[in-house]
Amino acid sequence: MRVLLDSLLKINPKPLLFEPGEPKFWDDIHISKSMLEAHLDPNHDAASRKPDTIDKTVRHLFGSKILKPEMKVLDLGCGPGLYAERLCQAGASVVGLDISKRSIEYAEKRAAQTELVASYACCSPMQHGSKIEYHCMNFFDMDYNEEFDAVIQVYGEINVFSDEMRDRLLRLIHRALKKGGIFIFDVTTRSLRMKRGLKNGWYISEEGFWRPGNHLVLEQGFDYPEEDVWLDQYVVIDDQEAKVYRNWFHDYSFDSISSVLTAAGFKIKHVWDDLIGSSFTEGGDWIAICAEVQKDDNY
Repeated sequence: MRVLLDSLLKINPKPLLFEPGEPKFWDDIHISKSMLEAHLDPNHDAASRKPDTIDKTVRHLFGSKILKPEMKVLDLGCGPGLYAERLCQAGASVVGLDISKRSIEYAEKRAAQTELVASYACCSPMQHGSKIEYHCMNFFDMDYNEEFDAVIQVYGEINVFSDEMRDRLLRLIHRALKKGGIFIFDVTTRSLRMKRGLKNGWYISEEGFWRPGNHLVLEQGFDYPEEDVWLDQYVVIDDQEAKVYRNWFHDYSFDSISSVLTAAGFKIKHVWDDLIGSSFTEGGDWIAICAEVQKDDNY
């Protein structure tokens, strides 16, 4: 008990900005199962948006001609393929990347069952009639060079990165896009975080998201207002150990995300309140953007 208490006292202070927590999250045997279940639950937006919202997003992007059936699309953080499958059904060829092996395996099975026929790393998405290609990998390891007409990254994934990692990712996306290619994504604003507030509580569970058996979860929230950054921290304690999981969120305003995109070699073409195409309003909870890659000697 003394060892456990000492461990808790060490992790109580406010963490340094973007200080990492437990590295094994997406591929933890139990947590990845819980995460997949959350992705597939149609009754909430905990991990993925509800099916109706995903449908509206794809209809908006194709209906507005931002995406076209002949395009080749890269879906970053594709999870179990909820967007990739619909993009493919709308006529695009899709490559999906995700770090979760469990989610990728589900996506591949779904593609086979729906006759979209997922291909593997050895195959091109255009081979054997295949229209979806899934890879289980960290998208920071991707090495595409002007292969895609569009890159899509949804549900605020960019928010989770430090400035350094975000800029690194944008360079990889810039390189992956063809001349005139587009990057479609959304980010949260500080307005949303202020509404949600800081986590501060605890609970005991016999079985839950974090562990299959008895465990205690301490929830803590930290605000870094000078950086527009928030941290949701979870200390999970079972009968063997205590582990710290950290979810970082860097929020943006339209001005700040515009500056980031310009510096990375993108030009904003469209901005909305959300990816279903709602008109943009200042002070909203989300900002959705379609940005065109600029290719010249500077990038």
